[in-house]
Amino acid sequence: MECLKSYNPATGDEVGEVPVTAVSDIPAHVARARAAQPAWEALGLQGRADVLRKAIPIFADRAEQHGKLITAEMGKPIKEGIGEAKSLAGDLTDELDEMVEALTPEVVEDKRARSTIYHDALGVVGAITPWNFPMSMPSWMLVPSLAAGNTVVFKPSEETPLCGQAYADVLNEVLPDDVLIVVHGADDQGKAIVKSDVDMIAFTGSREAGKHIMREASGSLKRLVLELGGKDPMIVLEDADLEKAAKFAAVNSFRNAGQVCVSTERIFVLESVADQFEKALAGIAGAMKVGNGADGPDVGPMVSPRQRDHVLAQVDAAVASGAKVVAGGSGHHDNFVTPTVLVGVTDDMDIASAETFGPVACVTRVSSVDEAVERANHTRFGLGAVVFGGDEQKTDAVARRLTAGMIGVNRPINGAAGTPWVGARESGFGFHKSKDGHRQFTQTRVVTRSR
Repeated sequence: MECLKSYNPATGDEVGEVPVTAVSDIPAHVARARAAQPAWEALGLQGRADVLRKAIPIFADRAEQHGKLITAEMGKPIKEGIGEAKSLAGDLTDELDEMVEALTPEVVEDKRARSTIYHDALGVVGAITPWNFPMSMPSWMLVPSLAAGNTVVFKPSEETPLCGQAYADVLNEVLPDDVLIVVHGADDQGKAIVKSDVDMIAFTGSREAGKHIMREASGSLKRLVLELGGKDPMIVLEDADLEKAAKFAAVNSFRNAGQVCVSTERIFVLESVADQFEKALAGIAGAMKVGNGADGPDVGPMVSPRQRDHVLAQVDAAVASGAKVVAGGSGHHDNFVTPTVLVGVTDDMDIASAETFGPVACVTRVSSVDEAVERANHTRFGLGAVVFGGDEQKTDAVARRLTAGMIGVNRPINGAAGTPWVGARESGFGFHKSKDGHRQFTQTRVVTRSR
């Protein structure tokens, strides 16, 4: 039997292995999930939520174990790994209540008619998840799919198959047979799921892969939820708290070694405050510790040599074209990339437009707010963006001019509980979280009677 081996990106040691699913077996897995779906849906919304709630104490009990696995397999610092694992129980507790509320039938009446809006299961969902948040991203896709009455065929990333399997194992301790089926492999298995008889594809990954999925899904008009990454900008206005802005830029550029879809990848700073901002950012970056995630550094390794090579190639090309390194830029080894700050980045450089997904902060000086907004919006992406400034009214006005789906003002982009995780432009199709996000995994039906 062919096996998919998983390696620790910090040490190169084998973490474990899983059996690869034969592409020829995937139609049968989908058929099993489809056969299990009517009975799962028949439990009713509250019944399904009650089953899923049984997983909460299991996730809570295994949080430390799961966190260590995330660090070993993906590389992120242990504090972040355990934090991700702990979020699974807490998120499930809160969001199941929100899902029940979102999917409960609604009655709408007027003088002529009484209509009931239902949010029904689609059938079988194919979920293909990324490696950078190898347990929380499956939760974003699997839980709303299951709560809605769908069954799921789930393929975790080939970079983190053990994390995906461990997540699914918890759910499968409480779910009926074949409601959640795990498929392991790489591109071939993912493509086979997309081509199969599933009713919906939920995917997080590259824009190119998302476009391929859309093309393949078009033949049968499969429903889609796609999160496709970003090239998030940050604008620093003249009256911003520069220390706070620099600290945010460092954290958001270098967290998880920059391997976050909403990492800050482009920073536009007004010229009058650029010297002070760049000095503060370089100082924070230079003080960061890089190392094995198990040892509790600020920044762990890149997930793979391929990802490391992509990041370093972008940095080298930018420097060759005139960008200047003011922090980092050397000391890289194995899968470790030193947090790097580049200044003088121009729009013609590849690093200014193509997603980096690494610990690199790119700073560009601008002469006006209008120029900052124009250059921030000069991208095919549109996931997140942030603005730092002192005058609330002016800062909010700048935020409203940005084309991203989520904009943070003097803070990260994540919104209040109950708000969607949504991208604009080529960063997304459909969205996660919130009542409307949960409904993405359903078919809306309206039944109307005369009054």
